[in-house]
Parts: sequence; C-alpha cells; structure tokens
Amino acid sequence: MARTLIIIPTYNERDNIASIVGRVRASVPAGDVLVVDDSSPDGTGALADALAAADSQVHTLHRTRKEGLGAAYLEAFTWGLSRGYERLVQLDADGSHLPEQLPALLRATDAADVVLGSRWVTGGAVENWPWHRRLLSRGGSVYSRVLLRLRQRDVTGGYRVYSAHALERMDLSSVDSLGYCFQIDMLLRAVRAGLTVVEIPITFVERTLGSSKMSGSIVAEAMGRVTIWGLTGRNARRAAVLPPASVPQGR
Repeated sequence: MARTLIIIPTYNERDNIASIVGRVRASVPAGDVLVVDDSSPDGTGALADALAAADSQVHTLHRTRKEGLGAAYLEAFTWGLSRGYERLVQLDADGSHLPEQLPALLRATDAADVVLGSRWVTGGAVENWPWHRRLLSRGGSVYSRVLLRLRQRDVTGGYRVYSAHALERMDLSSVDSLGYCFQIDMLLRAVRAGLTVVEIPITFVERTLGSSKMSGSIVAEAMGRVTIWGLTGRNARRAAVLPPASVPQGR
C-alpha cells in the first residue's frame, strides 16, 4: 500500500477532532493522520497532541495563527512530501467528509493523479443542507467550470486525494489562494499540468457540532478571483478525466 497521509486542518474543532481521527484510523488503518491546528483558542491543538501521544500514526502540526485553509494545506503538503508520503488526503474535521468513504477514493488513485470526492456526479449526495446552500455550492461549481473551462462537476469540494507526483508538478510555491478559492485554484493547476483527474461520488453531511467557517464574504472573494482568472485567460487546458464508472473499485 502506498504511504498515505490524511491531513485534517482544524480551528476550534475540539468537539469533533477525537471522533474524526478515530473514524479515519478505523477506515484506513495503514494511513497516517496529520492534524494541522491554527492555534485554536478552544484547545483543539492540545487534544490533538494527546491523540498523537497515544497513537504513533497520528501527528500534529501547530501553526502560530489562523491564515486560511489553503495556507494550512500547503504547509501540510510540504510536511508530508518531505517525509516521503506518496498519497496526501484532504479531509475536513467537522464530519462532513465521511472517513468511511476514503477507501474508495484511495482505490481510485490506481488510475489517477488527483481524486475528487464529488457531490455533484451520479451517486453523490448532500445531507442536511438547506436549498440555498445547495444552490450556492452548485452555482459556484457551474460558474467556475464555465469560466475556467473545467470538465469536473464538483470544483469547490474539499475531499480530495493527491499523489505526491501531482503535487510536485503543480508549482505549490506560487499558490496564493488561501481561502475558499484554494480548492478551485488547485484543481485548475492540476488540469493545466495535464494530470489525470477523476471524480468519485461521495455523500457530504452537514456538521452537527461546532460552527461553519463559511461566510458570504469568503464565497464572494473566491468568485471574484475566478472571474479575474477567466477574464485574464488563465484557462485550463484539457486533462485526462475519467468518469466515476471507469475507475477500478478494487486492487
């Protein structure tokens, strides 16, 4: 099995972190976990340290301040690549990304450089979202797809697997998208690099504990960047994209 690192960024996720780490470890026993905490005032970092002390496959990375999701992932990617991990997973701490679906995403790496957990392909679903959240998410994906000429259905989702090879080809040193648009930026870079991208259907579940970090200003900032990228010609060239049905479901 390829060495796998599951990255879980946190900010004020004390109520969720122990459960999500336990579910990840049960779902992918051979994988390692890296909790990346942005100095959460609620003590999430200290609890993550306790989890790491009890399990040699759990690690922590403490950041000095909250700088956005993208900054946390970029530092975690550097941490993982420097230690020889071959697959690096993005997974939210709030339970919206089901760890039990991670084995299917990992199997898809047999045929892809980047695997997207997709809400908007056949078989994908969203649970406990009001209609306006669905409209905002689907609308953001459609707008980005059209303007950037992307073929993927779910361009804003954050449940992903990158191969080390993919991250090394994506010029991470030039990424400056640190908020909601980070996911769009990373997908665009993958497609422009000619990497093979697949989408695997997932069920996205709205958090039950804690508060969402999403806000209207974050979405507006992302869509503003997408508009600039589209109008200035930062369009993706075609990549090899396999439909979910063509991805092998076993080794």
